[in-house]
Amino acid sequence: MSNTHLNKIINHLLTGAEFRPSEHFNQRPQPNQINLLVIHCISLPEDQFGLNYIDDLFLGCLDCQADLSFQALAGLRVSAHVLIRRDGQIIQYVPFDKRAWHAGVSEFNGKANCNDFSIGIELEGSINIEYEPVQYKALAGVVKQIQQSYPAITHDRIVGHSDIAPGRKTDPGEVFNWDHFYKLLNDD
Repeated sequence: MSNTHLNKIINHLLTGAEFRPSEHFNQRPQPNQINLLVIHCISLPEDQFGLNYIDDLFLGCLDCQADLSFQALAGLRVSAHVLIRRDGQIIQYVPFDKRAWHAGVSEFNGKANCNDFSIGIELEGSINIEYEPVQYKALAGVVKQIQQSYPAITHDRIVGHSDIAPGRKTDPGEVFNWDHFYKLLNDD
């Protein structure tokens, strides 16, 4: 299902996304304090797209023997609120009011543990490979809906994973076109 237009958020779920519930989440310490959006990228194996391994990772059923690079992921419990695939497909794993496990050790404006107050969006991609135009369009659509439901997430509170975990994370990478993303986000 390709989703370039999302209807709205109902009960903390995108109506235009496929919901695949992950068990890798917990309650937020202050559920009314959602005020940051973190953009990530992921590919499993690295730089390979269109496979089911990202789903498997977020759903806790990744076969760590399927690829040599997966061995380091054994026992890892991780999730994101949303994944946007290369073709624009949008999958939601965790309701927005719950704490997904996407940021790890992180800090924004002096406040640690960004998972507590952020929404995490993964783009199927790599820090070395340009993102697809349909991904930018889908991302802008998702973010517009999120900002309507969670108005504390202003444009200046949208960051890359590298911004909240510098030296540890590099995603979404220098190939992510922030200017293009903001242009789409500001278009009506």
